[in-house]
Amino acid sequence: MAPADEHPHPDSEPVYEVPIEDAFDLHPYKPSDVIRMLDAYLDAALEKGFVEVRLIHGKGKGVQRAQVQAFLDRDERVSRWQSAPATRGGWGATLAWLREPRQQEEGA
Repeated sequence: MAPADEHPHPDSEPVYEVPIEDAFDLHPYKPSDVIRMLDAYLDAALEKGFVEVRLIHGKGKGVQRAQVQAFLDRDERVSRWQSAPATRGGWGATLAWLREPRQQEEGA
C-alpha cells in the first residue's frame, strides 16, 4: 500500500498555476474545472489590468463554448463578449471585454 501523501484525496480539487496573459486556453482543464478556472482567471486578468481577453475553448460540438458564453452572460465583470472572428480563433475562441472594478460596483 502506498503512503497517503503519494496520492491526494480523490475529493480534493487540483491546484493549477497559470500565467496570466490576455489569452486563456481552457483545453488543459477537465470540463468540470473549466468554469472554476475561468472565474479565477477573470479576477487575475482584471488585477493585471486587461480589458479584453481571448478565451480559447475549442470548436468541437460547441458544448464548452456554450458553457463559457453562458457564464460570461451572467458575470458582472464582463461588459460584453463575442465569438472571435476567424482571424482570432473563430468559433474556437470567445473575446470578452472586462469592466474595471469601479464599473462593476456601479453596475455600468
